[in-house]
Amino acid sequence: MAAKPDSQGDDNAPAAGARDLRWDIIELLFFAYRDFVGDADQELEAFGFGRAHHRVIHFVTRYPGLKVADLLDVLRITKQSLGRVLKQLLDEGYIVQKTGNNDRRQRLLYATPKGEALVAKLAGLQTDRINRAVAGIDPAGVETVRQFLRAMIDRDDPDKVLEAIFGGGRKTRE
Repeated sequence: MAAKPDSQGDDNAPAAGARDLRWDIIELLFFAYRDFVGDADQELEAFGFGRAHHRVIHFVTRYPGLKVADLLDVLRITKQSLGRVLKQLLDEGYIVQKTGNNDRRQRLLYATPKGEALVAKLAGLQTDRINRAVAGIDPAGVETVRQFLRAMIDRDDPDKVLEAIFGGGRKTRE
């Protein structure tokens, strides 16, 4: 039986004591994520976009011809959640949608040059942050960071994008 969240605590709480919890890593991940996405957030705000727009345009740019169905799986969101964001990106000319060659019901997504330029700018900001963070770390240490981040992703995740990234479909430093 799953434990219900209870701010008062109860007998169903995890067995780990406070000394066993990784508060150091948990909080570092929270703050690292805040600052990592914060660089892009400031840029996106000028376009009236948010993090959802960023994720959509990122994956569409990195994986041209991505099916809408696959994008839903990658982002783990509903059609309704994707709809508003995708419509805005389409309407404003950052993404184009084409029908599949073999299956006309397929909707394939491609970034326009305008979309690619936005993604390049955002990735540049994030790359600068990453480069500053790893500047004093030797190559073996950087590989350890990559291994740690990979291990944080659910192993049974069937996402095709993760397959491409980790399965050798694309270089992770592109």
